[in-house]
Amino acid sequence: MIIDKNKYASITYSLKVDNAEGEVIETIDADRPLEFIFGIGNLLPAFEENLSGLGVEDKFAFTIPSGASYGEYNDAKIVELKTEMFAHNGETPDGLLNVGNQVPMQDGRGNKMTGTVKEVVGDTVIMDFNHPLAGKTLYFEGAVQAVREATYDELNPPAHSCGCGSGDGSCSTDGGSDHECGCEDDSCDNKGSGQGQGGGCGCSH
Repeated sequence: MIIDKNKYASITYSLKVDNAEGEVIETIDADRPLEFIFGIGNLLPAFEENLSGLGVEDKFAFTIPSGASYGEYNDAKIVELKTEMFAHNGETPDGLLNVGNQVPMQDGRGNKMTGTVKEVVGDTVIMDFNHPLAGKTLYFEGAVQAVREATYDELNPPAHSCGCGSGDGSCSTDGGSDHECGCEDDSCDNKGSGQGQGGGCGCSH
């Protein structure tokens, strides 16, 4: 059996960026393989294209340029927010605004995204809403561990009220500092993502 539409598959791989001979930044091994249903939109299209037609024990090695993965780095996705907007019940959780920390957030329309803390200056937080791999060429090398027909339950998972998923985690803002952002007590406690279209941002608890 080969990887095809609506097939369940599991794979192992290593991921490098920018240089095929560079440092491995992620390893998915046989103890915890990547498991997915092919063709339902949960993975990068370019990633799936390179796996299509492979069978159990087949090996793969391929490159995905930034334009087909997480896009080019966009300076407009660097946003200044007030520290008070990250407060929960009047207090900012310890460590939340440490430089490099990834904070699950949402815009005024409820779209999920993840921002990375770049700098804290006084009462201002500089957030980067580019995906961490934006502008990077991705090099994957791995092997197929299993392929089978997906079950009915796997093809029809229960709906999640918060609509969290695996998108590119970016915030499509204009890079200004006039966003109305605040933490929402009833927001999804999940690092979901989505494409914001401007408006307010809020951190998820």
